[in-house]
Amino acid sequence: MKFPQAHTLQQIATIISSEFVGNPDFQVLGMNEIHVVSPGDIVFVDHPKYYDKALQSEATVILINKNVECPEGKALLISDDPFRDFNKLTNYFKPFEKANALVSTTAKIGKNTVIQPGAFIGNNVVIGDDCLIHSNVSVYDNTIIGDHVTIHAGTVLGGDAFYYKNRPEGFDKLISGGRVVIENNVDLGALCSIDKGVTGDTTIKEGTKIDNQVHIGHDTIIGKKCLIASQVGIAGCVVVEDEVTIWGQVGITSDVTIGTKAIISAQSGVSKSLESNKSYFGTPADDFRKKYKEIAAIRQIPDLIEKLKKNE
Repeated sequence: MKFPQAHTLQQIATIISSEFVGNPDFQVLGMNEIHVVSPGDIVFVDHPKYYDKALQSEATVILINKNVECPEGKALLISDDPFRDFNKLTNYFKPFEKANALVSTTAKIGKNTVIQPGAFIGNNVVIGDDCLIHSNVSVYDNTIIGDHVTIHAGTVLGGDAFYYKNRPEGFDKLISGGRVVIENNVDLGALCSIDKGVTGDTTIKEGTKIDNQVHIGHDTIIGKKCLIASQVGIAGCVVVEDEVTIWGQVGITSDVTIGTKAIISAQSGVSKSLESNKSYFGTPADDFRKKYKEIAAIRQIPDLIEKLKKNE
């Protein structure tokens, strides 16, 4: 998430009432999670296990809960609770805006696009040309939709990320300030939910077709010309490359990559990255032929046991 204009390190420290290490006039351009940071961004870290990763990342400002040695060319914001202060910054730069109408007056709707009765279009939404948005679709603030997109009833674009910190008093939510971006020629079925990024974009690329009741988590990227069948659940920060086929009721854990033209059979569970141009099946998902050989071998176990008994 980039700020509307550059801020100084001192200005950011004032917003969150923190100490800082570095030049007070050090330029701060935005804030992001570590997997999407770029120079000028703030990243937060609150566990020693991840200090080095944050300090050596592309981010140039590290919001951290310990005064450590600052790498050359970077700055530190010292906070007793970086998670809390990252939320403060999100609320400051991307505050919640109450809707002013069922279709916001700040939304931009393209030529020949049809918005059916009962659809909600939030603030600063952009929808391209020749789209069809069916009734009871909810398009939350700042969502971007391309041309020739069809979205069926009950789908929600831009819900909050499922991202919580477990504190003694309960779960504390990381506030989402990102967006959903839907490119051209995408079809979304009924009752889908696509969460916005925490600070970046959840993206569905051109030509992808998604069936009913599919969930896609925050900051996930779905490539071009993918097919995703019903009841698939994809966690946050997943990368699905181009022309992947995912059949019904597949579950995919966070932070994995599905290679180009991979095929994942129904009811598979994906817990690690999968290579391109292969077919997968099972839980945990593995090469289709290998998995079926394993199943065939397991089916032989009762016969082997009976043979052993007879030979005793």
